[in-house]
Amino acid sequence: MLTLFEKLGGEETVHLVVEKFYERVLNDDRIKHFFDGVDMFKQKIHQLDFLTYAFEGSERYRGSTMREVHRRLVEQMGLSDEHFDAFVENLVETLKELGLSTELIEEARAVAGAIEHRNDVLNKSWKQ
Repeated sequence: MLTLFEKLGGEETVHLVVEKFYERVLNDDRIKHFFDGVDMFKQKIHQLDFLTYAFEGSERYRGSTMREVHRRLVEQMGLSDEHFDAFVENLVETLKELGLSTELIEEARAVAGAIEHRNDVLNKSWKQ
């Protein structure tokens, strides 16, 4: 059985998704300010690593935890559910732009928008 990573087209496609995704994000007034001063080359590498892991292209994520990475954004910049939703929306629109099937897009949305990712990114309790 193929993983989502393989169904999407593997590393080449996921790399393209990350590139196109950040073009959208950096033009989205709802969330672009979270990336002010961020080294986007490094950011793209981290996102590529995360999506590769999340889409089952790797058994291990090598980056810092989502809670660690986003804590400052939550506490100092007000990162919220609205921003998380905008992030997922931009991913979905990127996948649509690349002509992926509705089935694959929905599968990717379910993974990226999963409650455990939302809770980790937004530093929420698992009990909410």
